[in-house]
Amino acid sequence: MKAMTQVSGQAISLPDADIDTDIIYPARFLLITEKKGLGRYAFADRRDDPGFPFRVQEDRPILVAGPNFGCGSSREQAPWAIGDLGVRVIIATSFGDIFANNCFRNGILPIQLAPADVQAVRASAEAGKIITVDLVSRTITAAGAPIAFSVPDDQRETLLNGWNDTTRILALHGEDVTAFEAAQQRAAPWLWTTRI
Repeated sequence: MKAMTQVSGQAISLPDADIDTDIIYPARFLLITEKKGLGRYAFADRRDDPGFPFRVQEDRPILVAGPNFGCGSSREQAPWAIGDLGVRVIIATSFGDIFANNCFRNGILPIQLAPADVQAVRASAEAGKIITVDLVSRTITAAGAPIAFSVPDDQRETLLNGWNDTTRILALHGEDVTAFEAAQQRAAPWLWTTRI
């Protein structure tokens, strides 16, 4: 994954409540297993609506979403597709739990804010202003004073370093893994034989 310290740019405003994972990534595309290129299927059933903000792919790395964004099923293709559109940060009052965790695992920062703060960021998005999300200082700068946000320390560290689950384990516990493998090779060498 690409490391994240700061994301800056114009934002997409999608205020609709309860956008579920089937709206984000319709079930008929679930047989596609290649992660790259899934953005072309994101919101497929709504892209024909002239007012829908994802109708045309643009370089807007921040999404200001409505409440309960990403509810529904646990399909990981939903954050894959959103990420493939170039979105790195999603701001909303609430998220589906599994969707939010899948975002963290795929290099997308889901930020949960109070309704008034989301509305302030949304106003900047709809005015076409540049919004900056700083993961180091945990602040959002749009119009007015910076807005503080919280993110769990372990997930913040993962995004700052661009780790996935495996690289996080190796970075934090690499010596332990090496020591375990060495001990296991001594205790059960038959597990480590290689067939030619």
